[in-house]
Amino acid sequence: MKKPFSFSWGLLYFAAAVAVLGLMASTLDAAEANAVTMTVTAVGKKNTVLPPVAKEDIQLYEGKERVQIADWKRGETLYLALLIDDSLDTIVASQFGDIKAFLMAQPKTTAIAVFYGRNGTAMVAQDFTTDHALAAKALRIPLGGFGAFTSPYLTLLDLMKRWPATGDRRSILLISSGIDYFRGDFTPRSPDLESTIERAQKENINVWTIYSPDEGHRGRGFFRAFNAQGNLSQLSDETGAESYYLGFGVPVTFKPYLDEIQLHLNNQYLLTFDSSRGGKKGRFERMRLVTELPGVEFLTPSEVFLPASQ
Repeated sequence: MKKPFSFSWGLLYFAAAVAVLGLMASTLDAAEANAVTMTVTAVGKKNTVLPPVAKEDIQLYEGKERVQIADWKRGETLYLALLIDDSLDTIVASQFGDIKAFLMAQPKTTAIAVFYGRNGTAMVAQDFTTDHALAAKALRIPLGGFGAFTSPYLTLLDLMKRWPATGDRRSILLISSGIDYFRGDFTPRSPDLESTIERAQKENINVWTIYSPDEGHRGRGFFRAFNAQGNLSQLSDETGAESYYLGFGVPVTFKPYLDEIQLHLNNQYLLTFDSSRGGKKGRFERMRLVTELPGVEFLTPSEVFLPASQ
């Protein structure tokens, strides 16, 4: 004969179930807190069009240790910020036709904003919108010699600090001479370059750069322009993007640069992995992504920020 189910045993089972569910919830919360997502750009030889890259095609390493990949998916949504240095030579306006065509060619899942860099601040010409024609209309001729001569890196920092994270892809297209007039006259590298790169890496933002000279003779000195191009190149390389320039003048056309950037944006993935090695304060770590797919390489940030362990 079966014994009746006692009320006390029912309470015990209920309490045990609640404890298990609470443990599962806390484990999931900890995993989410330690989750790190970075944008990966797949690149083919000679910029050929690539087939889709699957999760099983890649391996992620932290040093020599392989890291388990939690998620790998195409980044469908993109927030693209166009940042134009207001101190540029006004002749850059001759490139606006190519820039407008680039903006208009973006897919519907891309939200575009237009900013002008002045006095270390990213001035909004058009906030993020999926109306690409509206974004293209926001382009205006830079102030040139009447524009404030400051640091493009302080402007980038200002933009990134005011840009809330959404979990989607985020890219900045910076058109600038790269010259830091605020604090960069006496060193090959801008003092604010490192903090700008670190901020972009923490926020998972790719910074694509196109060099264009400033107005006037001050920005056309060989060593100053050469160092500035090096700064722009380092900024893009270490944030998982690319930098474009040809000599120290305005290119005949930006179109080849913009076409290549578009190709890269069309081949981006979001890679998520769990990392509990950030320590008490979090730290930067070099991650290495490899594949055995022939002719495929990846653009990734030089370092990824691992948050404080939860």
